[in-house]
Amino acid sequence: MHASHSHFTVAPEGRGVSRLLSRLSQTRPQGVTLAAGLVLILIVAVALFAPWLANHDPLALSPANRLKPMGSEFWLGTDPYGRDLYSRIVYGARVSLTVGLGVAVTSVAIGLPLGLLAGYFRTLDAILMRIMDGLMAIPGILLAIAIVSLTSASLWTVMIAIMVPEIPQVVRLVRSRVLATREEAFVEAAILMGTSTPKLLWRHLMPSTLAPLIVQGTYICASAILTEAILSFLGAGIGTETPSWGNIMSEGRVYFQLKPSLIFWAGLLLSACILSINLLGDSARDALDPKMKRRMS
Repeated sequence: MHASHSHFTVAPEGRGVSRLLSRLSQTRPQGVTLAAGLVLILIVAVALFAPWLANHDPLALSPANRLKPMGSEFWLGTDPYGRDLYSRIVYGARVSLTVGLGVAVTSVAIGLPLGLLAGYFRTLDAILMRIMDGLMAIPGILLAIAIVSLTSASLWTVMIAIMVPEIPQVVRLVRSRVLATREEAFVEAAILMGTSTPKLLWRHLMPSTLAPLIVQGTYICASAILTEAILSFLGAGIGTETPSWGNIMSEGRVYFQLKPSLIFWAGLLLSACILSINLLGDSARDALDPKMKRRMS
């Protein structure tokens, strides 16, 4: 009886301490997540309301105003072609977010069905995965440069060039989840009940891939934004007349010692955007991972 009494008096206290420590340990990550969310919302708002936030035409050339310092007329100064730097940075948010979101959604939309088929049909698995392995053997940035070089450097071409190297990772992720899920009892029961293959894939196997796909999508979005900036910086991305953060930094690198702000502001927003998306992706992983939930509870 004494042992039983000891069990019921000590255990609640232990659980209370554990919960308190858990809450304390979650305070900082939640604050970081909130800050990342606010930064990303701000950048999205800047992109959406760019026509109203910009005070000059981002494409208007004015050689007489080249490399002007910050002032009341040009808030962040002008670039080597006399274009308003602030307006170009504001419009650059549109390009980066369009590329990031477009590549993430398209990669998941293409990789999900391919991964489902590869994970369920062994014959297709051997063919599809060899193709995916071949694509993954080529460095993504080099493959993107090759695709852009062979075609016109438009926004859609750049998005396709960045998307192609990302699809194999989505396919492999979905395939691994399908291989693990198709051995579950509820899947075997559905097969024994005569469930059609499309219905089996859609209703029983596909839901198990959604949580990791959401997390993977955030990383693809951040990677696409960074890759677009790298391509533009190297001169292999979107045309230089288009205001993108990569183009702004590429044009300003020659005058970096004379005017560091030509690179600083665009680089700062690019870093903040990528960091915010990655932090939100980490938070989504922690929230959607059952093992992580049990560890934090």
